[in-house]
Amino acid sequence: MTRGTAARGRRQRPANARAAADGMKLHRRVLRLDGRDHTVIGLRPGTAARFSTNLFHGTWHVLSDGHGARLLGRLLWGLAYQARPGTLIVIDRPFLTSTPFDADPADPIVLVPGWATPFGPDAAGDLKARLPLASAPDGTVRWRTHGLDRALDDIRAWFEADSPYWSPDRGGVERLRGLIVVRPQDRVTARTWAVLSGRMHAPRRHSRHAYLGPWNHGHTGEIQIFPDFRRKVSLARLARAQVLEGLRLEETQTPGLTLDALWAMDGALSGTDPRELPAGRRNELLGELRRVKGRLVRRGRRR
Repeated sequence: MTRGTAARGRRQRPANARAAADGMKLHRRVLRLDGRDHTVIGLRPGTAARFSTNLFHGTWHVLSDGHGARLLGRLLWGLAYQARPGTLIVIDRPFLTSTPFDADPADPIVLVPGWATPFGPDAAGDLKARLPLASAPDGTVRWRTHGLDRALDDIRAWFEADSPYWSPDRGGVERLRGLIVVRPQDRVTARTWAVLSGRMHAPRRHSRHAYLGPWNHGHTGEIQIFPDFRRKVSLARLARAQVLEGLRLEETQTPGLTLDALWAMDGALSGTDPRELPAGRRNELLGELRRVKGRLVRRGRRR
């Protein structure tokens, strides 16, 4: 990481917004967390990447597309060479979006070098209370990622030279005070996660994933990308809005969402002809509809 000059809130040029390259500019702030100063690195306005998070089968997922995965790889690779205590990276609004499954909101993401930055519940709580970071940054940095392009060009040679696959994965992902904390515990793990993320390119119809953390009846974290991530997010938002509106209309005895519309929305999300949805999937959707309605009723009782 190379220290830059004081920032003036300028947005990136359009050509730079899509860039995830060596030397990209990031914002730097100094925040007091848990009684100690921390250097908090963040994305600059105009950055095109978007991320989401969710918990599935006990694993915390960081969700994006191929561009987001490459950007995440850059951040992790640069973090691997971070020696300054108290440094961490935050991905928060406006770079977060809802999930592409059910349009649930995402949690802020924090990348923490476990060998250099202690980050416990008190620090996480202090940081969460400051988000989103609305104050002007203290400056910018050039995020240097020397060696990552060479590793991605010949991944096999890099793995054989650095032998990270033969080193234990020392890291994990957890939710801490409302933050998704991605924490490699050593530099080799950070570089390995960077390569696993940076190498992912989603094909036209399928997702790709990379596990984070050692296996212990499951992994604590996973990066998952989709080729049409933003389209899935938009469709999920539309489906959620229509389902909730249908439930509201149902409660007022007004004709609302039809089953045919529900099958059509699920087919649009999965790329399946609604007429070909299996009976089991239709039963799952009906069950989820009942659960959503139950949650809304319980929320209404608490108000």
